[in-house]
Amino acid sequence: MHAQQIDRIAIDTYPSSTALANAAACHMINRLTASPPTRERWCVALSGGRIAPLLFESVVTESRARAVSWEKTEFFFADERWVPLDDTESNYGVARRHLFDPLQINPRSVHPVYLGRSPEFDAAQAQADLLRRTPVNVKGDPILDLVILGMGEDGHIASLFPNASEDIVRSRAVYLPVKAPKPPPERITLTYSVLAAASHVLVVVSGPGKEPALRDSLSMHHSTPLGRLIAMRQHTVLLTDFRFDAKT
Repeated sequence: MHAQQIDRIAIDTYPSSTALANAAACHMINRLTASPPTRERWCVALSGGRIAPLLFESVVTESRARAVSWEKTEFFFADERWVPLDDTESNYGVARRHLFDPLQINPRSVHPVYLGRSPEFDAAQAQADLLRRTPVNVKGDPILDLVILGMGEDGHIASLFPNASEDIVRSRAVYLPVKAPKPPPERITLTYSVLAAASHVLVVVSGPGKEPALRDSLSMHHSTPLGRLIAMRQHTVLLTDFRFDAKT
């Protein structure tokens, strides 16, 4: 592992996607077991992406090795593709197969975003569901204990993409229906304000083709959604299997 600390972000690099997934799993479990939840239960938001199955499987392995209890954890989603829950594109479906079912997580502790009515209706229901279970800051944003994010080749996080309208960037909603520039186009995402308000944000970046966006995100003149979020927060943790000097 190679660690770096630059303004507002701590970066750890790993030699492989497997080592990265293992480290992210340990970071997730350590974070949730080292401190009490913001309320009586921890509230965690998960993401999808190519490394998600490997990450979730690593959480299962580490959880079993440590005999971790998940009874006091509520699982939400940083974003969701507006597709049925059994669709191969569903972030919920990936988490269910690789995390929830293996750990026998109580279904009542899992909060899918997709209900099948419409993106607008489902976003409103997901927003109400999250607000019922988390404290809020002075601006009314829910405070999640932990958000796990990936990053796309264009620097997008959750379903917040580059060149989004100011209405999306400045939205005071919790969950927002959006149109993605890649399939499937119908998405529902947490907004920047909610991601910025989270107690802890862990960004896991893996895979080819992401070097330019990652460098941009960490630069002073960032133009990516990840860069925007880093600038909005006091501290963010980034784990990656791409070895580079963030200062160059």
